[in-house]
Amino acid sequence: MKINLSDSEWKLMNHLWTRSPMTIMELTADMNAETSWTKNTVITMLSRLEAKGAIRHEEGGRAKQYYPCMDREDAAMEETKNFLGKVYGGKLGLMMHAMVESRTLTAEDIAELSAILEQAGGDKK
Repeated sequence: MKINLSDSEWKLMNHLWTRSPMTIMELTADMNAETSWTKNTVITMLSRLEAKGAIRHEEGGRAKQYYPCMDREDAAMEETKNFLGKVYGGKLGLMMHAMVESRTLTAEDIAELSAILEQAGGDKK
């Protein structure tokens, strides 16, 4: 599922991934400290996300219940692909070079990358 999320949509989705279903009032209350969004803003964001196919709702009791339609991992993978394509022209090597040059990689990061590369190399044997 190829869905691009804005920064604001990520904020709302993170709440639904953490706890769903949620109603408009629950989302508004949960997100208030982080965003100061009003109920109308939450409704607008939910409408956008529903139009994109990222969430769905069910009629429940007195209020609609909202659920995510995509996994957080799938959304993160799509976001990563979009970022690499936009910033580095799809070239992973350029990104890695930038990270090494800026000295932002920790020993833990390097070990994790090594394990990923080893796994990738093992798949091609």
